[in-house]
Amino acid sequence: MTFADTDVRGRRVLVRADLNVPLDGETITDDGRIRASVPTIKALAEQGAKVVVCAHLGRPKGEPNQKYSLKPVAARLGELLGREVAFSGKVVDEELVDGLKDGDVALLENLRFEPGEESKDDAARRAFAQKLAGLADLYVGDGFGAVHRKHASVYDVPELLPHVMGGLVAAEVEVLKRLTENPERPYVVILGGAKVSDKLGVIANLLTKVDRLLIGGGMAYTFLKAQGYEVGQSLLQEDQLDQVRGFLSEAIKRGVELVLPVDVLAATHFAEDAPYEVVAATEIPADRQGLDIGPKTRELFATKLADARTVFWNGPMGVFEFEEYAEGTRAVAEALIRSQAFTVVGGGDSAAAVRRLGLPEDGFSHISTGGGASLEYLEGKTLPGLEALQ
Repeated sequence: MTFADTDVRGRRVLVRADLNVPLDGETITDDGRIRASVPTIKALAEQGAKVVVCAHLGRPKGEPNQKYSLKPVAARLGELLGREVAFSGKVVDEELVDGLKDGDVALLENLRFEPGEESKDDAARRAFAQKLAGLADLYVGDGFGAVHRKHASVYDVPELLPHVMGGLVAAEVEVLKRLTENPERPYVVILGGAKVSDKLGVIANLLTKVDRLLIGGGMAYTFLKAQGYEVGQSLLQEDQLDQVRGFLSEAIKRGVELVLPVDVLAATHFAEDAPYEVVAATEIPADRQGLDIGPKTRELFATKLADARTVFWNGPMGVFEFEEYAEGTRAVAEALIRSQAFTVVGGGDSAAAVRRLGLPEDGFSHISTGGGASLEYLEGKTLPGLEALQ
């Protein structure tokens, strides 16, 4: 059941949103997660609910820290909603909630200012959850980026209140089911980012499901090293080499086409203005490091995506924050936009790259708001926040 099936008029509704946006001081540098949260919040307010939004920002480690205040988020949320969003600076504010009228929206301060939010101690977490639950008559879980966390606001509060799924979480789950339950083929997954270790479980699970796996980003160098090639000063996880060799063998055994870079931009050092040369991925000089996939790899990956019917992409192909090393990520994104496939951008840095590079968000079938949550779902794990809502 979702909030759309529920009468909320006059009721105090606690919405667990994901408003964990990047900040430069008090300036929001990417408001994608706020914009994704607006439809549910707006619908509840228009239906006459007293909407109390709660969320986290960054990692303040259980202590108030102005660096991680949600105050700038409240201002931006108000702009996007076209109405004032009350903000008190308290994590639990009964006075603020008591003063709300039907259709009003309030945002509580950063949940992670309270140690009980992330506590591993069930009693401490439950005690904080009871305070939050005391503010509302109904709970709406809409923070997909946090559903893989066993936190008070995600896991415990739904056990204490009548609860429903928000529109954003419902949409994310529908997309993930489409990726895992009889996806249209060819099914291609593109994985990038820095570390193989972050994606061990998802690679192992995907090798049983996909037709083609494209590997780029920093993690590609561990795959190349596992095949016996020199990777120079490139990012390398030596402790994962045996695991990666196992993946390479499993791909062959299962008939999964595992595609690695054939050329890279090999830089003299890690810097935005570092000079580079394009070299074969199998011939990276010992004193250089790969910071992006090369032009031949961009063409190769685009070819491997051209006939796809389902694509999941998680992780950039290079250091996209550096303009000189963003073209590999851009090329993959543009290949997805051109394709006729059902295309899912798996949140995190991939979603950030789409916005940073100025690419049209509507060029993709779906851009997830939760990188970690998406990966854990595809890994086959049980997500505490979804379990609590279902």
